[in-house]
Amino acid sequence: MYLPPGVVKNTKTKLKELNLPQYSFKISDGPEGSRMIFDRYRRKWVKLTPEEWVRQNFVSYLVDKGAYPPGLIGIERMFVLNGLKRRFDVLVHNREGAPVMLIECKAPEVEIDEKVFDQIVCYNMKFRVPLIAVTNGMSHFVCKINQDASGYEYLLVIPLFNDLLSGNY
Repeated sequence: MYLPPGVVKNTKTKLKELNLPQYSFKISDGPEGSRMIFDRYRRKWVKLTPEEWVRQNFVSYLVDKGAYPPGLIGIERMFVLNGLKRRFDVLVHNREGAPVMLIECKAPEVEIDEKVFDQIVCYNMKFRVPLIAVTNGMSHFVCKINQDASGYEYLLVIPLFNDLLSGNY
């Protein structure tokens, strides 16, 4: 397969192959020996960390396989919770602009445990979305928040965007 200059498949980047389809990305050398990846959704170069690798691949999966409109996906944005500045990884909005799914991305070597779920549940106190998701690129968990916010139930699949909007998940 021919790739234009500057476009690299993940198998050539020495980054961990994830439990997601393979996507092509623009990857370049950055300052002080760091690697940079072009985030086509934020339209800027960002430092290529293991967590960023997961984030880029997972968002590409949502857009490619789940039909999520890129314009309705917020990536790494600051928000304030209980007077403290925080930063979410991915926030999906509906067509009216209301948040509907919050996603936390971790590096592949980070175990998805109760602490990770506690973090995203805490962040969801701000956004109050019906779905949360956690991924490290190897394991992916999507949960429906109970209407009374007393807990959550795991879903078997990541819903397609239209199913997310209609509540058919």
